[in-house]
Order: sequence, then structure tokens, then C-alpha cells
Amino acid sequence: MPLNMRREVFVTCAVTGSGATQDRSPHVPRSPREIAGSAIDAAKAGAAIVHCHVRDPETGAPSRDPALYRELTERIRDSEVDVVLNLTTGMGGDLVFGPPEAPLPLTAGTDMAPAAERVAPIASCLPEICTLDCGTMNFAEADYVMTNTPGMLRAMARAITALGVTPEIECFDTGHLWLARRLAEEGVLTSPALVQLCMGVPWGAPDDLSTFLAMAQAVPPDWTFSAFSLGRHQMPYVAASVLAGGHVRVGLEDNLHLDRGVLATNAQLVERAVGIVEALGARIMGPVEVRAALGLTKRAPVAA
Repeated sequence: MPLNMRREVFVTCAVTGSGATQDRSPHVPRSPREIAGSAIDAAKAGAAIVHCHVRDPETGAPSRDPALYRELTERIRDSEVDVVLNLTTGMGGDLVFGPPEAPLPLTAGTDMAPAAERVAPIASCLPEICTLDCGTMNFAEADYVMTNTPGMLRAMARAITALGVTPEIECFDTGHLWLARRLAEEGVLTSPALVQLCMGVPWGAPDDLSTFLAMAQAVPPDWTFSAFSLGRHQMPYVAASVLAGGHVRVGLEDNLHLDRGVLATNAQLVERAVGIVEALGARIMGPVEVRAALGLTKRAPVAA
């Protein structure tokens, strides 16, 4: 694959995620106030986009409560810092089976919601971007399956597009990108599309460079892609994605450490990523440039 370095790069900060990280670092934000504050700090450090989940403010457990999303987005919008909002629709596709000897009934942690319910925070908050996890896969936990059927994805994609929000297609494996291309051919997704290549998430695409380059090459040339990997591979993938022609994502959703044994904040991870991008000779894009490049529209939320 020839070197196809991107010269103008946007940074996405994945602020908190839904993983069980809430007790592993004091910097993982829980409440809408904390998540918004961390997102704003990340934007000040150079992130043009903030990708946000919400959590139960008391326990830190993942949530899809529309009221929490509304408070989060209003706090970010009411700040003096401009940033592109990217909300998740990933919650509501969780199947947790029983042990191999008795897989049914489904057990605690199962959370399957209709398409309209998964998209409800998007309809209320009207972010510029929201994620669309483009496939089903076994996840790290033994009996958990992240479930996104083609029918569910078609319904969610149509609803998101009708709202005037741009889906960020999350591809955790090669088949997910294949499905995304098919949905675009069908007109369910608008092309050119925005793609996030999610590397090293067990048990999706491994984060070796051969797999990454194969996925990057499979992205249609007029689409925009970004990429990330987990843990200690987060920063190497900043460089890898830029060199392959993509944008970058960092943040506490994917990695808790700045250096070995040193817990990070979101702002510190963004600062480190900005330094890597600029050291490669590329320029960091701001939110206004990103909206222009991706055809995004910044809007006020729907009246409560």
C-alpha cells in the first residue's frame, strides 16, 4: 500500500464510553456535568469532535437515559467552546446468554431496545454526528454478544438520516465495512460516508497493521475514515491512521493511561495525539473546518 498520509487531520475524543472503567481511574467522568467538563477540556486541547456516552451519575454504569443525554449536550452547547457533538446509539443492543449448558433464558445485562428508542436521544439532542455500530460480534465478555442485525441497522440508519444527523459507521471487523458499503448501495446510508475503524476490540478486527491496512484500503476512496485502537496501542494508531490517510480518535473510552502507570485525562490524551499529528507534518482541523468538510449542520436541540 503506498503512503497516503493525510495532511489535515481532525481528532475525535471518546470521552467516557460504556465499559467497566468507572472504578479503574478517577478521571473517567460519570455525571453529565463531569462528562461535559471533560469534553470541553478535550476540545480546548485540540479535539474537534467529542464522542459521548452517558453513565448513571451514582454508579458509573452505562445508561441510555435521554434526560442524561439532554443535560450533557446542553452543558456542552452552553459553554463558550465550540466542538462537534457525536452521540452514541450503541446502547440497547446487548445480549447476555447463560452458561454453555443453559444459554437461555438470557441473563442480567441483556438490554435490547427498539430502533426508535435507541435513536430517541439523537432526535431530542440533534447532534451533528451519531454512531451506528455496523454489525454483530462476540465481545470480550464470555457470554455477551453486541447485537446489531441488518434490519435494525437499516431502521436506525433511515431514522438518523431523516433527522439530518450524519451517522459515523463503527466498523469493528471487515464484514461490518462490507455491510456499510451495501447499505450505501441501497441508499439507506448516504454516500460519501463517515467511518470509524475500531481496531483491537475483542473479538473483532485485531490491531495488527496488516488487518488495519486491509480495512483502510476497503473504505471507498470518497469516504472519510478515522481509526483507533485500545490501551497502549492508542497512540501508535494515531500515527498509523494519519499515514494511511485517516483521522484519529483517542480518549478514556479506549485507553486510561498516558504512560505506563500514569493515568490520563481526556485532555492529556488529546494533547499527546495533537503532538504526534503535528510531528508528522500534518495540521489539526478545528470544528468549523470539520463541519465544512463533512457537510455537518450545527443545530439547536428540539424544544423540551
